[in-house]
Amino acid sequence: MNYTLNKEYEASLKSIETENYPDQWFYRPVGFCIAKILRNTGITPNMITLLSIFVGAAAGPLFYQHDRLLIWLGIISLIIANILDCVDGQLARLTGIKSEIGRLLDGIAGDIWFTLIYVFLALKLKNEYGTWLFFIPAVLSGLSHLVQANITDYYKTLHLYFVSKEKGQEFHNMDDIRRRYGKMKNGPGKVLFFLYMGYTSFQEAVTPKLQQMLKDLRSKYDDDIPDDIRIEFRQKSKRLMKRWIDLMTFNGRTIVLFIVVLTGPVWFYFLYEILMLNIILAISIHKHEKICASFAGK
Repeated sequence: MNYTLNKEYEASLKSIETENYPDQWFYRPVGFCIAKILRNTGITPNMITLLSIFVGAAAGPLFYQHDRLLIWLGIISLIIANILDCVDGQLARLTGIKSEIGRLLDGIAGDIWFTLIYVFLALKLKNEYGTWLFFIPAVLSGLSHLVQANITDYYKTLHLYFVSKEKGQEFHNMDDIRRRYGKMKNGPGKVLFFLYMGYTSFQEAVTPKLQQMLKDLRSKYDDDIPDDIRIEFRQKSKRLMKRWIDLMTFNGRTIVLFIVVLTGPVWFYFLYEILMLNIILAISIHKHEKICASFAGK
């Protein structure tokens, strides 16, 4: 990329610091090219989000099949859906077309994909083993995924808050969210925002040291946190993301998912989701809370 194109590409990202390697090398560059093509067409980010939901939803029924070609089509559909998930955000940043509903829709797109994947993997196992009991780990996997994605998104959005005021605009606390909710008109948007309140409430409940750090910094500096504190936090946060938190992202989990659906023992993915990724979640929260505690008194 030349200098101008590279700056435009960076502007289409939330921050290069929060992108994991598959996103940096593949998903974001492809998404950027598509977003550039679409930005003067009248196609909105929300249209792309809705398209990504339908494309990604095809993965579940295709993973249910035993034909390897159909399973590969399921993998391709999920990859395309994730590209579109990149496109909607990059298009929003390139065009300035942003909305609260768009952000909430973008947040639930992946939940819809994986809910259908868990349902159809459980149906596949039911047909193979003759028992409905596989729906128990399917539900546990879905709940685990919801919590893991929730905390991962929170930590990445928090990181943006320490990059700059502009980048951190999407980082909200419950007081701000309650005020905004009270001003919203009744309708689907308010219902989605109510769910978002529960989402944020859980994030704050499991991160007490983080909340105390933010309270102390805001009390001392308001929103004008010194650069040396911002840089120190970002360095520690970035190391934790690369070593642990990124394993709970779409790219981290789909590497295992794709191998499992191609090789056969799909029950292993439920085991991986419930045991391994929840252990990684617990380690990530513990380490992140230690980082936040280290900023006491700064």
